[in-house]
Amino acid sequence: MSTGPAAPAPTLAYAFSARVELLDPIDHGIVEGRRRRFVPISGGTVSGPDLEGVVLPGGGDWQAIGADGSTLVDAHYALQASDGTVIDVRNAGVRVANVEVSERIARGEPVDSGSYYFRTAPRFEVRDGPHAWLRRTMFIARGVRHPDEVVIDFYRVD
Repeated sequence: MSTGPAAPAPTLAYAFSARVELLDPIDHGIVEGRRRRFVPISGGTVSGPDLEGVVLPGGGDWQAIGADGSTLVDAHYALQASDGTVIDVRNAGVRVANVEVSERIARGEPVDSGSYYFRTAPRFEVRDGPHAWLRRTMFIARGVRHPDEVVIDFYRVD
């Protein structure tokens, strides 16, 4: 019996990026041992080889920040493709940094993207049509946090 993989490892292909504009976070305090925050989304843009459009206002990111600097993220928002199609996004993942970097991010200060790990596993809901491929494809995304926005690079798992 082989001890290696049954098939070659999947590859990643860049699909698009979302530049998501953020409003000031709403802090809920410590809930069940984690600092809870809601970060409202005010809009943004989507660009890349596989999708163009905008980020619609009204979504947000529900965060649970641990004392160790780890953050569970659960974002729910909508995109609108350039053809008018609305695409619902559920994007859950983790951001891990040391406590100092995590506190700087929480205060909205700029930090180097190499100083933390920020990965998500997005899922898309969209009607039948030219963007239905989004719901039939697995994605991994990498986030880069800036003081008033987050840039999310979406990769197809091929």
